[in-house]
Amino acid sequence: MSTALPRPYRFHVGASWAGKPQPPKSRKLIGSPFASDSEIGRWRDHVLSRPNGGLGTHIGEDFFYIQEMRSQSGVSLGIADGVGGWTDSGVDPSLFSQALMYHAHRYARLGWAGEPEIDPTQDYEERQQVEGWELTPMECMDLAHGGVLRERDVAAGSSTACIVNLNASSGQLRAANLGDSGFCVIRSSQVIHFQQPQTHFFNCPKQLAKLPRSARLRGGACSDAASEADNVSMKLRDGDLVILFTDGLSDNVFPTELIQICSLVARQYTHAPPSTKFPVGQAQGEPYNFVREDEDAHVQTMAERIISYATLCMHNKKRVSPFERAAAREGMYFRGGKIDDVTVIVALIRETL
Repeated sequence: MSTALPRPYRFHVGASWAGKPQPPKSRKLIGSPFASDSEIGRWRDHVLSRPNGGLGTHIGEDFFYIQEMRSQSGVSLGIADGVGGWTDSGVDPSLFSQALMYHAHRYARLGWAGEPEIDPTQDYEERQQVEGWELTPMECMDLAHGGVLRERDVAAGSSTACIVNLNASSGQLRAANLGDSGFCVIRSSQVIHFQQPQTHFFNCPKQLAKLPRSARLRGGACSDAASEADNVSMKLRDGDLVILFTDGLSDNVFPTELIQICSLVARQYTHAPPSTKFPVGQAQGEPYNFVREDEDAHVQTMAERIISYATLCMHNKKRVSPFERAAAREGMYFRGGKIDDVTVIVALIRETL
């Protein structure tokens, strides 16, 4: 049941990704990728059909979702990074992260970004038909984890997770972050929030996991609950940028560099004439229109530029990276960028009333 209440906030969202070089085909892994005719496989292919600026569809062990919530009450964004260490035990880490994001998007679609809204212009009987429940990011993460535990096609695995809900009525951001993926908020060319990673020890993030008894693990594995996630709530303003990322970005790109990239793209779109030619999806024959307005193209370009820069940085051994500095603080030696999968989601907030 949809209400007639106005939505003072609108969100323009873009995403981009780049997977690190694929592992040797000779490596034998438990299970196989989700079939394209399966429910998760169809959804995965739909997500990867988004425009990606020629960077390809290979996303590696990362995955994400962008989902409008019930009755257009808001938008839910999620990002996950499958823990690559599982490959040493013969487990494909990408299955866990894909299944986790699939179930998170499924619950986000049914939940409200805030309390279920009662429209005073509707009759009493119509008000009684308003269904659903307020879904917090931590609850969404927990429900999605439960969905993965029930998936027969996911034998084992683990993943970090970051889920952000944007409320279209109040402009409120609520987030839950477990592990070393995360998000930041940029306002007026300043980072006003940068999510700090959760780790057990250096380079071992907190993570949701599936640990069947039959799995033969090398070196052990970590398993954390969604209730251990860091929770964040803040009010957004017109023009704010919310950027979700996996550690492939935060290990290679400094926050000040994110600001510079976003500012350069913003100036480019400020001085460029309006365009009606928007990027199209990569899947042939798919009628998906992910980019409908100039501001959608704006944030999509930001996401692609960020990914391109992160990819350059991770292959540069002469440049000091955030990961190199973090390793030095732990008394470890590491030089240059860290090669990894990298995924980002960029959301631009606009006040409409």
